[in-house]
Amino acid sequence: QVQLVESGGGLVQPGGSLRLSCAASGRIFSIYRMAWYRQAPEKQRELVAAITGGGSTNYEDSVKGRFTISRDNAKNTVYLQMISLKPEDTAVYYCYARITTVHAATFNNGDYWGNGTLVTVSS
Repeated sequence: QVQLVESGGGLVQPGGSLRLSCAASGRIFSIYRMAWYRQAPEKQRELVAAITGGGSTNYEDSVKGRFTISRDNAKNTVYLQMISLKPEDTAVYYCYARITTVHAATFNNGDYWGNGTLVTVSS
């Protein structure tokens, strides 16, 4: 019923920048929390940044001041602008959204994930 599709990953040199995008589509009534998580090799998935429907944000400590999360509610899209990238930022980045869907006048809440986009920071 709902798809999250990420884009914008790739290879970048240390100190470089990337912008990730994640677009949600399907039978969406409303989207509450949206977030970016990442998982590096042999590590657990961790929260990078989150944003509520009202625009409140929070960030993992190591990315504060370097990453900015934003959303376009009209496009059901969340972004992650990343600057001053470091090799330790290398990971698969996953988009997450808490979404209320509607079908035949029935509403359901669910947690949805994208398939991930690889960010590699290396010289």
